[in-house]
Amino acid sequence: MSRYVRNRLLWMIPTLIGIVTITFFLTKLRPDPVAQMALGPEGLKDTSGAEQYLEELRRHHGYDKPIWQQYFIMWKNVLTLNFSTSRVDHRPVMEKILEALPYTLGLNLITIFIVYLISIPLGIYSALHDASRADQIITCILYILYSLPGFWVALLLLKYFAGGDYFDLFPLGGWRSDGAEQLPWHLQVADLLHHLFLPIVVSVYGSFAFLSRFIKSSFMEALKADYIRTAKAKGLNSRRVVYVHAMRNSMIPLVTLMAGLLPSLFGGSVIIEKIFSIPGLGKLAYDSVYANDDTVIIAEVIIAAVLTMVGILLADLAYAKVDPRISFDKDEAH
Repeated sequence: MSRYVRNRLLWMIPTLIGIVTITFFLTKLRPDPVAQMALGPEGLKDTSGAEQYLEELRRHHGYDKPIWQQYFIMWKNVLTLNFSTSRVDHRPVMEKILEALPYTLGLNLITIFIVYLISIPLGIYSALHDASRADQIITCILYILYSLPGFWVALLLLKYFAGGDYFDLFPLGGWRSDGAEQLPWHLQVADLLHHLFLPIVVSVYGSFAFLSRFIKSSFMEALKADYIRTAKAKGLNSRRVVYVHAMRNSMIPLVTLMAGLLPSLFGGSVIIEKIFSIPGLGKLAYDSVYANDDTVIIAEVIIAAVLTMVGILLADLAYAKVDPRISFDKDEAH
């Protein structure tokens, strides 16, 4: 096991180098990013003052250096865990990321909890009542929800349930109301849930179909296994057979989904956070790409890449723990 983990960690190094290198050169494709950041979308003005100002900005940000020097400076910052400062507001990049992280983490923890809480029982019920009318109705509703684009649903919810055009039930966006920090804790929680209701609805509805169908197929496969038939032949209680033996083994494929949990927890949803004005990592990524803030872009790409690779590794290791038949040691396998 340790040898397998060591090899996987070593393979992460060239993978990360490739991802960061591609991202670095992609950020250099936009012409004159300093002019766009400083003077807006209209670009340079034909004035000597503007030219001098932009030259000073280029020197300050290091854009006057050859691109190969910029590349090695970027890696020096990465290896020292110093992602430099933002090109937009000159704040430390890590400070901006740590400031946005709690919003993304909180929203995604609630989303994942709701998705699993509802999808697992739905999948088990559909497996136990396969091809029934109830199963067909559930499947139809879930696939309709799955087919609806998230940004479209978000805009519809804002139009009809926020803003006052139809039903002014929820705020248009944000994380909490002004002055909410002065309220008692239970009212602060209520205000937070009031703001997060629409973003959570948009975050969860599309995942129900995928996860519940995944659970259903795994559970039905477990019910057809030989050990289930043997347990039934021995006269074990059917409820115990289904909800203990079958459920335990049907949950093993869920380990596969662990690979995406870490990046989804910390990566954030660009569309949802932007539409609902949630100041998380997704919105930060969107604003950084729009402003060509390359230091923030590279930092977010590195975080997402590392979390994805670590998530895949943890999922592989979890397989070996939940299923003794899986071994990463070639000697043990023989």
